[in-house]
Amino acid sequence: MKRIIILINALFLCTISFGQQNPDALKYAATITEADLKENLTIIASDAMEGRETGKRGQKMAAAFIAAYFEDLGLKGPVSGSYYQPVPLFTTSAPVVSLKAGATELTGDDFVFLGSGQTAGEVTLPLVFAGKGSDADLEKLDVNGKAVLVFLEVSSIMNNPVLTKLREKGAKLILGAVEKKEDYTRVSGMARRFMGGRLSLKKPEGGNISGSIVVTSETAGKIFNTTYDKLNKAAADKKVSKIKPASITYSVAQTVSEVRSENILGFLEGTDKKDEVVVVTAHYDHIGISTRGEGDKINNGADDDGSGTVGVLAIAKAFVQAKKEGKGPRRSILFMTVTGEEKGLLGSEYYSEHPIFPLDKTVVDLNIDMIGRRDPAHKDSAPYVYVIGSDRLSSELHTLSEATNKTYSNLAFDYLYNAEDHPDRIYYRSDHWNFAKKNIPIIFYFDGVHEDYHRPSDEVDKIEFDLLALRTKNVFHTAWEIANRENRLVVDKK
Repeated sequence: MKRIIILINALFLCTISFGQQNPDALKYAATITEADLKENLTIIASDAMEGRETGKRGQKMAAAFIAAYFEDLGLKGPVSGSYYQPVPLFTTSAPVVSLKAGATELTGDDFVFLGSGQTAGEVTLPLVFAGKGSDADLEKLDVNGKAVLVFLEVSSIMNNPVLTKLREKGAKLILGAVEKKEDYTRVSGMARRFMGGRLSLKKPEGGNISGSIVVTSETAGKIFNTTYDKLNKAAADKKVSKIKPASITYSVAQTVSEVRSENILGFLEGTDKKDEVVVVTAHYDHIGISTRGEGDKINNGADDDGSGTVGVLAIAKAFVQAKKEGKGPRRSILFMTVTGEEKGLLGSEYYSEHPIFPLDKTVVDLNIDMIGRRDPAHKDSAPYVYVIGSDRLSSELHTLSEATNKTYSNLAFDYLYNAEDHPDRIYYRSDHWNFAKKNIPIIFYFDGVHEDYHRPSDEVDKIEFDLLALRTKNVFHTAWEIANRENRLVVDKK
């Protein structure tokens, strides 16, 4: 059976790769021009948009521009007649934290809190020492319902497996001690930058702490009424249970407020297969205005993801023109620019939980996030694009993508970031992921990470518009093939 499937896929690939180009597809792809892309990107990524930060004035202006563009094209507003899908978000202030070891009040110089949450008052817990958190350290140590102090390498504080293991064992609060003062200073600076202002789809509940407290080595000794050297020796000798338990009292208070943002949706109804939907996405907001540094502080996000946004607009225009001339797609197409990608893929997650069209009728998501530049690895290469996820859920989608590219665009497809063991885990880091989680086939188009990523220098004048147009046409042709084929894509992988 496996050989038969491979043979069928091979025959399908040959059929498309070496078949004639569809003249209608070529005609409407030609409406995607460098001039149009540049005109729209010059607006989307202008200083007037103030970096398009989620929930801020610039994001609202960008949303209004996209909605007006969809309206001018004649796309339907699928959200009860509107192009706006409201995405309610919540933000928390920087936490105000108090911490006492026994009767000793610790100051802001002694610890830094990495996390979020609210408490209804002071909480006192027994505190135990867990050395480096190894299995040997924890073998005879009961951490359930307690506070735990462990030694941590500063490079592994975030997503640390030791912290995960302690939480799984029921630790209620984790304190991580770092040995070097300069490492603590670095962590403290990071906390000041990132604590507060985080956005989430769910309102934080009171009485919950999510995160860790990082302390200096000196503070670690003070908490247990001993010295760091004695703690270190106990850890080295695997005798952590010899350290007498202490107690810790803490409170964390944050204010929560609502932030309003929106996904912008334009809908083109198909013909005989209109109940099935092809989705084309890009995130239209960005990271706003930097609070540090000198000179230009506006993060215009021309490539990230102004390039993907104007790509979606251009593809929408091409399909609308095709429909006007009686060549509309068989399947419906949803053009969606989403909010909150930089804040945690929030807009696409909200859509996946509150879909306007049934997810079981959603055929594919073609997601475009940064397609206007080159990365250092491709500085002198032929036109390329990173293709991610095409084979993760549907081998048929991967075959179609490859064949369509060879027929029309002949871009060099780079699958570097598609490797399941790639350390950057790019597959999980853009809006397609929220469709893939629902078992919907996806392709993510990406140009790589360049020196202007998340910097004010990500400007329109650095975009290669010929390359942007070529990549956009590639996505258009792929969408055209999927929208017009007889059978919907088969999901044959999990």
